[in-house]
Amino acid sequence: MVTILDHVRVFNKRLLNPLMLHLAGRKHWYASVIEHTGRSSGAHYATPVATERVSDGFIIPLPYGVDVDWLRNVLAAGHATIRADGQSYRVVEPEVISAASATPQLRPERRRTYDLFRIKNYLKVKSEQT
Repeated sequence: MVTILDHVRVFNKRLLNPLMLHLAGRKHWYASVIEHTGRSSGAHYATPVATERVSDGFIIPLPYGVDVDWLRNVLAAGHATIRADGQSYRVVEPEVISAASATPQLRPERRRTYDLFRIKNYLKVKSEQT
């Protein structure tokens, strides 16, 4: 069964994400970029994501759930690069965590937004550059 969220995901992947990549990761911009390598192809990919900087790395909301290609690539590789606020960070130890674990670490305004969208899972990564 195809849902509205599936249509939004396809729209974002095909149209919005390529446009967002021109701004994401820049200083003073809300979106970041996660750079990852394909599990089978070995190709390099860049995907715009929202990130929240936490003491030891980043938390990334997973609004489309855990069955998305970029997440599977990062989990399989065990590392990625995040471009956020004009800086690049090599990140390691990717782990999918629940909203209950993630939301206490988020800024209140982000927490409210993600709660509104009922995001259930987040990716937590540790930064090698702090």
